[in-house]
Amino acid sequence: MPTFRFIDPTDVDADTLVVPTRAGAPLTGGLPADVVAMAAEHSGKAGTVEVLPRPTQRPAKVLLVGVGDAGPSGWRAAGAGLARSTARTASVTVSLPADADIRAFAEGVLLGSYRFRLAGPKAGGAPELTEVLLAGAPDEAALTAARVTAETTTLARDLTNMPSDQKTPEWFAERVTAAAAAHDGLTVSVRDPERLAAEGFGGILAVGGGSARGPRLVELAWTPEHATQHVVLVGKGITFDTGGISIKPRDAMKLMRKDMGGAAAIVAATVGAAALRLPVRVTALAPLAENLVNGSAFRPGDVIRHYGGRTSESNNSDAEGRLVLADALAYAVDQLAPDVIVDLATLTGANAVALGKRTAALYSDNDRLAKALADAATDAGEQVWRMPLTADYRDFLSSELADLSSIASEGGAGSVMAALYLAEFAGPLRDRWVHIDMSAPSWADSDSAELTKGATGWGVRTLLRWLATLA
Repeated sequence: MPTFRFIDPTDVDADTLVVPTRAGAPLTGGLPADVVAMAAEHSGKAGTVEVLPRPTQRPAKVLLVGVGDAGPSGWRAAGAGLARSTARTASVTVSLPADADIRAFAEGVLLGSYRFRLAGPKAGGAPELTEVLLAGAPDEAALTAARVTAETTTLARDLTNMPSDQKTPEWFAERVTAAAAAHDGLTVSVRDPERLAAEGFGGILAVGGGSARGPRLVELAWTPEHATQHVVLVGKGITFDTGGISIKPRDAMKLMRKDMGGAAAIVAATVGAAALRLPVRVTALAPLAENLVNGSAFRPGDVIRHYGGRTSESNNSDAEGRLVLADALAYAVDQLAPDVIVDLATLTGANAVALGKRTAALYSDNDRLAKALADAATDAGEQVWRMPLTADYRDFLSSELADLSSIASEGGAGSVMAALYLAEFAGPLRDRWVHIDMSAPSWADSDSAELTKGATGWGVRTLLRWLATLA
């Protein structure tokens, strides 16, 4: 990742100068006349970059980078545009206006610089952007927040992008343990299959039963002194999903390494809370399993006994994520005494049908809590839309064999029905529980602003912004 350093704006001697530009807004600061003239023709569209070569002059090259309406999203897009335009330049200097959103701009640079490679960089390759000099008023707090946000989002992206031949539940647990070791105050507990069986986590065991690589439950805890609130974050962690006996078509299976994006986001956000030393107690629960097919795979029609004793009839083994989340939610309610529970899950294709590729579905009975998370998502540059927990639909989850069915008998509304199923396991804390179905925005098909093709790390930025407000 590039590093940032503030410099005196009156002492700029740059080979490559970056000038943020807004349509119709004149440039100030004593810039050369040719730069001012070119800026007047720039569209100002967020993230667009125009290059002005100036051979034999200083600066030798000027990049005009559009910031749109100069809101946070525009500054993030500008930072990402800069990162992609200067990927072969070791150092650049940015002429910052007084109203620059430094945090958003730095997040854009860092997130736009992201690339996932299992192999290292090619020997003898071109230089990479390593240093960004900021000519403007220093704001180290903004840079710290941007760096932690980008580093933890990168952690979530790396975990999600990792191919599933390597990404076993055990491997994921080891990565979380290693990440936690870098920060004082983080503790990790990992339940293996034997302990899961002894403690009654039937949903996790059922989903992981078809794989030779057994399931896990990771519990990551940040427990600062003087914390006044306890937040439990729960994330779906299916490290690969074939659909089980209700097997998926081949094309639907190709990207199922991303089916643990919720678990990646909640553990990364917890690491971020520790890195920022937020005075909020956070416990992350990541139920991890591979949903594969063999002689011990669970079947449609099986009745599963979850943590705490509630049973559900599983009528579709491709609706597996809610089964592992149910165990984790029931455990959180019974054992952890949280003030708030938030779960994130790549749960349904219905999310994408209803809201498209960029927006997650948010469910909660708590208006204040729903608004706080939606506001945090907006501030972070992520999008949510609140959906209804329609009480009349609860009857569609009835079962003749168990306490409830894992999928609806009729009525469609797949994302809503999944949320209603999970609400049963929030129990007495349902009024302090939020479910976010983030299946669609967890993956980007192409580079766009601060998103890069592949895993987006969706949810890390939202959770960190929200946790900071609780502090």
